[in-house]
Amino acid sequence: MIEPVLVGVAFLAGLAFRRVGMPPLLGYLLAGFLAGGLQLGDADVINVLSDVGIILLLFTIGLKLNVRELLAPQIWATASLHTIIVVPLTSLMLMGLVLLMPGIGGMDTTVALTLAFALSFSSTVFAVKIFDERGEGSALHAKIAIGILIVQDIFAVSYLVLSADRAPSPWAFALLGLPLLRPLLVFLLKQAGHGELLVLFGIAVALGSAELFEMVHLKAGLGALLFGILLSGVDKSVELYKSLINFKDIFLTAFFLSIGYTGLPSGDMLLVALVIASLIIIRPLIYFGLLLMFRLRARTSLLVGLSLFNYSEFGLIVAAMAVKGGQLPEVWLTTLAVAMALSLFIAVPFNTHVHSLYARLATRLQKMERSELLVQERPVDLGEAEIVIFGMGRIGSGAYDYLSQHYPDKIVGVEESADKALKLRLAGISCVPGDASDRDFLERAELHRRKMVLVSLTNHSENVDVVKLLQQLNYKGNIAVVSRFSDQQEELISMGCITFNLYAEAGHGFAERVMEEMV
Repeated sequence: MIEPVLVGVAFLAGLAFRRVGMPPLLGYLLAGFLAGGLQLGDADVINVLSDVGIILLLFTIGLKLNVRELLAPQIWATASLHTIIVVPLTSLMLMGLVLLMPGIGGMDTTVALTLAFALSFSSTVFAVKIFDERGEGSALHAKIAIGILIVQDIFAVSYLVLSADRAPSPWAFALLGLPLLRPLLVFLLKQAGHGELLVLFGIAVALGSAELFEMVHLKAGLGALLFGILLSGVDKSVELYKSLINFKDIFLTAFFLSIGYTGLPSGDMLLVALVIASLIIIRPLIYFGLLLMFRLRARTSLLVGLSLFNYSEFGLIVAAMAVKGGQLPEVWLTTLAVAMALSLFIAVPFNTHVHSLYARLATRLQKMERSELLVQERPVDLGEAEIVIFGMGRIGSGAYDYLSQHYPDKIVGVEESADKALKLRLAGISCVPGDASDRDFLERAELHRRKMVLVSLTNHSENVDVVKLLQQLNYKGNIAVVSRFSDQQEELISMGCITFNLYAEAGHGFAERVMEEMV
């Protein structure tokens, strides 16, 4: 059983970090080290819950994944080139540390390469969490980052399969027939409805697929990812994804807690962990240069690079296998765990303030861009629209339909998902792909020509950031923003916005609609 004290400590630590403007996951990390040192809770139970969190994470990534996107050079080539560059550099650094610090023991080239390979991955858990908190899950930079992480996960799984004590079962070849299961899975998904059966179906498929792959001696996470992909591309998969988000986040809390249970190294190895953690400063620079080479904008390259600015949970798994096989002293496992935790502490402030960081560096960074950008990165034209709607979800689309009746041909929607923007245009809706939190996009939008901006994005913090950005750019028109709670509404009003509280005013909208039909 999990100690109630541990849950309370995790909550208080997470709350403390959130109050100072930092993601709660840093609090969970601290709570994990504290719990590990005081022996709070059951480490085995925490590890099991952590595994469930990672499985649900990979399953939900699969639900939103477009496999064709992985074939883009900016994804697979960037991931491959990064590995080719980073592994030799890290190996040389590790072998140099051995010479400078004899107390940590000898290290041959094979061990150094193994550790360097483990350190070449970035954390999928961290990146997804950061994008979710910023409401950027559908943005181009998020898709590129997640694509790179999936390619890295494929590298890691391939290594684990090749280095495992047991080869994949002959039955593993039967998994090549998995696409044949898609019609059945989609049928069951549609039959699950909208309540607890939908959630139960998602969890059952995620955990069941993980167990299936374990039975044939393949990684459980790979099974969850592939079954998520099998269910992707249907309307119901979006609802399933949203239904599983909170469950995924709760179980992922156990993942961050579990890092602390590996303990702290002592003496020279703690110093080694600090050195290894400091090396991540180079990582976003490498990603930034590679992505610019593949014709991405400086802003996109920076956002992707910083989201991959840490070490990965897969590094601990690779190190654990090396320890089990006798290739690595056990102390390296705790050393890598501390290095990973420290890398998250370093990465979080950069990612928390990434938009303001780009605003300060934009002029210099843009000079590094290629003259010809990818099609997805080229400027879009808002035309003669006088009203702009940021976020074309259900609320934004509903506002577009209503306003179009009163101001025909004067409205344009802006949607961060290029695929969704294309579908809306094909349906006859004026919509362009764009990121409302992108300062470059807003500067090119000729805001002085727009009389009103409606902001209806994924979460409140993202809405507030867009309002601040509009005000920094001296936008003089009306800004209308959706809110969900009274404190959010008050904050937006204090910023001079027109605001509509979805929950408080839903009844009014419902009654108004009924009266329209009765007339």
